[in-house]
Amino acid sequence: MTAAALTELRDCLGAGAVLTAPEDRIAYETGARYDRGRALAVLRPASTAEVAAAVRIAVRRGLHLIPQGANTGLVAGSTPDDSGAQVILSLERLKSCFEPDFDNRSLHLGAGHRLSDVNARLAPEGLFFPIDLGADPSVGGMIATNTGGARFLRYGDVRANLLGVTVVLADEAGTILTLGGPLHKNNTGVDWKQLFTGTSGAFGIIAEAVLKLHPLPGDQAAAILVPASGAAVLPLLRRMEAALGPALTAFEGMSGPAMQAALDHVPSLRDPFGGAVPDYAILAEVSTPRPGAETLLGEVLERLLEEEPDLLADARFGAHERTWALRHALSEGVKAKGRLIAFDLSFRRGDIMRFCEEMKAELPAHFPGITICDFGHIGDGGVHFNLVADPASPLATDPEQELRLRDMVFDRVVTRFGGSFSAEHAIGRKNRRWYEIYTPDAERRLSRALSAATSPAGLGAVSFA
Repeated sequence: MTAAALTELRDCLGAGAVLTAPEDRIAYETGARYDRGRALAVLRPASTAEVAAAVRIAVRRGLHLIPQGANTGLVAGSTPDDSGAQVILSLERLKSCFEPDFDNRSLHLGAGHRLSDVNARLAPEGLFFPIDLGADPSVGGMIATNTGGARFLRYGDVRANLLGVTVVLADEAGTILTLGGPLHKNNTGVDWKQLFTGTSGAFGIIAEAVLKLHPLPGDQAAAILVPASGAAVLPLLRRMEAALGPALTAFEGMSGPAMQAALDHVPSLRDPFGGAVPDYAILAEVSTPRPGAETLLGEVLERLLEEEPDLLADARFGAHERTWALRHALSEGVKAKGRLIAFDLSFRRGDIMRFCEEMKAELPAHFPGITICDFGHIGDGGVHFNLVADPASPLATDPEQELRLRDMVFDRVVTRFGGSFSAEHAIGRKNRRWYEIYTPDAERRLSRALSAATSPAGLGAVSFA
């Protein structure tokens, strides 16, 4: 049956679009962070119609499909398990459609386009898709995980910038649905496109999208701020929001150990602190439609330094790209430091620093030898709570130790602080355990019903059962 299914898929998609050799599959089977599975095959359709045809064959032949974008996710949401029975459906060739409407400030495109390609092609027209990430994901993957990023404070997440999607359901017909479109306002029924946003591809495969575009800023300036204390971080944010309004486009927190790891492992970085890295710092960015961003930011910070020394201890200005280079190097630096155990958490903004302080006081007693290298999106309540273990320590070598650590952290996040155990990276196989623990039964029943209605044959690395 498997051989017959592969033959049928090759006849439908073309021999070069069905990969079965181990050396051809490996890049698709290997995730961005430690996860690795084994696939029966990799399908590479080039159009929405080919996606639908592949789905029809897979449903008829009983093959389970794993939709995959650029495979930059961190929770094993786009890679197969170890069974060797699942089939990866890659979106990477879904690039034939790229139709901007500059008057409407919208873009209709295939789900395989990368974020970098989208913004490079829009820049000559003075527009961009405003999701700022360290990785370079595909549009389909960004929608499936509802990506946020460093400028969420100003522009929101993918959901807030999505006008429409075309999806393929995992049913016998490989049904193609076009939901939403170029209209910015349409209240004639349920906004079904949002059912497929942030749900990891479990309800349908995103093949095309219509994105809302924004004008490129005319000028930008950034500074690295040293708050007077951890307790001063949120009051400082509120003061800057009051003074700058929507011109404040980023307010990114960076712990001292995370910054030191980046400076140690990325030689091209310039140390803005002259060797005395503070315990915590903030990258603040201002964006304006006309020149004057640096003057505006400087005036606000000068007033804060003079009038509120209990909030702001220091401010370091530098070239915009060089300042952001430190923030974007944090992930690479932390990963190079040792065995990374990463958490993608979300809180009410006022709880972020309290949570981090509690964990820094308690975790080393339970798990000796870990280094806490947190950083994240203070402006929207998100934090990448990264723990680094020595490669030879039990945490790095014993999965049960890591599981115990994750249970402790997630229980504190959800039970004590009312936070989320997955702020930006969705569920995936890595987060399935905690989805089952913390998701109410009524919500899970609803998810099962929706999955049965949209894609009864099942899709994705993790279902919402």
